[in-house]
Amino acid sequence: MSNYHFIGIKGSGMSSLAQIVYDMGHVVQGSDETTYFFTQEKLDQRNIPIFYYSAENIKEGYEIILGNAFDETHVECIRAKELGLKIYTYAQFLGKLLSDTPSIAVTGAHGKTTTTTMVSNIFKHNFVTSFLIGDGTGHGEKNSDYVIAEACEYYRHFLAYHPDYAIVTNIDFDHPDYFNDENDMFDAFQSFVNQVKDTVVVCGDDRLASKLKPTTAKVITYGFNDGNYYQIKNLTTSSEYSTFDIYKDSKYFATFKMAIFGLHDIANATSAIAIADINNINIEEIQKSLDLYKPAERRFSEHKIDDNVVVDDYAHHPSEIKATINSARRKYPDKQIVAIFQPHTYSRTAKFLNEFSESLLTADKVFLSPIFSSVREKEKIVGIEDLQKVTPNSDIIRGEEDFDKLNFNNSVYLFMGAGNINKICHKFLEKKSTKQL
Repeated sequence: MSNYHFIGIKGSGMSSLAQIVYDMGHVVQGSDETTYFFTQEKLDQRNIPIFYYSAENIKEGYEIILGNAFDETHVECIRAKELGLKIYTYAQFLGKLLSDTPSIAVTGAHGKTTTTTMVSNIFKHNFVTSFLIGDGTGHGEKNSDYVIAEACEYYRHFLAYHPDYAIVTNIDFDHPDYFNDENDMFDAFQSFVNQVKDTVVVCGDDRLASKLKPTTAKVITYGFNDGNYYQIKNLTTSSEYSTFDIYKDSKYFATFKMAIFGLHDIANATSAIAIADINNINIEEIQKSLDLYKPAERRFSEHKIDDNVVVDDYAHHPSEIKATINSARRKYPDKQIVAIFQPHTYSRTAKFLNEFSESLLTADKVFLSPIFSSVREKEKIVGIEDLQKVTPNSDIIRGEEDFDKLNFNNSVYLFMGAGNINKICHKFLEKKSTKQL
């Protein structure tokens, strides 16, 4: 048993990692801001102590895990150095876990969290499995058969990992505050797959991901297009579930049924089915696990009120917005789609201004919420009014005072973004359910 202190324990990845370490029987504590974050709920359930940042939190006998938002100038990190304590970054410690046990890393510009949830759900019902999901969910086992983890490309953090298996859902230019362009993004993913030991499962439909060529690992492709090793065919969708066939190496493999609706989610599910098949989980067990699947936090989280549906979703990139709207249309073809979007970071908004507009305009009505900035950003280079200018017939929602603009019947309200749009969504739900609108 070891003692660990997590600096920035409420971060989505850090919270998940802390849960894993705690579940494995270690002593865990952490520090963060006093503001409540949804990621701390699972920490509270385990009675993991959370302190406000202070040098006094750092004690002899602890190992320190430093969150991605911090560096060695942090007051707690300075104190840990003074005491000569072992210090890991988040990526270094997760990389150690992935090296100690047979491991599966799930990465991609979009769909990482959903796909990691799907893979974890299948494996935990068939093996002793530890898993880390980017929505703040973690589970640890002392003697795991597998460790499954979401692997983030931002700042090339995933280059700390050398997993046995990997899934790459897609490669799409994002994080313009760090990556120069899509070639820089591709280079990061290529470096990552070069570190995979056994097999990389890649979306063969994706323009860039399909070009990956790992140094030593085998490549297995999946998707809707001809030529994929695991090919999706005969997709049908109802309001309750989707049914689809998978052909393996051009031969019928199995028919699966699952309560997912967007084309991107069908593809994500196929990658999870593929990695399960590669690891010898039989078709019947895969389907049983798919029946028990529950979406990750803030991934098309639905609330129904009368003839309306209110959805809280993490979509914060143009491709993700388009995919979320597609999911809503496929599941609710007879309802109006109302998009309420809060951009995340000035740099992303400025870089993809026209792309955001194009994606949002696939909805029937568009409302915009002021940009949620990053702590790393020093300057406001763009405002929500700039996005409104290039998005015809859109309106701005600044908070509860503007909820009267959202007064429609038979509609799907999509609250989308990676900032605090979920809080606005929950306030809207409260008012909608009490008929205050």
